[in-house]
Amino acid sequence: MAKWTPKHEAPEPLEGPVVATITGGTIVWFVLFLVQLPFYGWFADHGHTWWLWTCLAGGGLGLIGIWYVRKRDAALKRAAAAAHESTGKTEHSEKSEQSENTGHTSHTERTDRTNLPGQHT
Repeated sequence: MAKWTPKHEAPEPLEGPVVATITGGTIVWFVLFLVQLPFYGWFADHGHTWWLWTCLAGGGLGLIGIWYVRKRDAALKRAAAAAHESTGKTEHSEKSEQSENTGHTSHTERTDRTNLPGQHT
């Protein structure tokens, strides 16, 4: 049997409102559990109590999922901020070199210098 190989590259993963999606799904699982809870006797008589416990397990796993995707989202934002900060420093140092070569400072460069965090003038 021949091994299947894709003929094109895989698309980039979609990034959307992941935290909201997982939170919504978790709420749905808990609501389903609460809606079925008054009918526990009927479920027990017919051997369907696993429906309740499935909804409760879905809600519990959803809580773990919310925790996970919030940590992931925070890590992605930190990485993006670090990448932006490192490119911002590079652009700032290039502007400084240009102003040293020309002997004057542009308005945007003066603004950049005064807005740097942790710098005292």
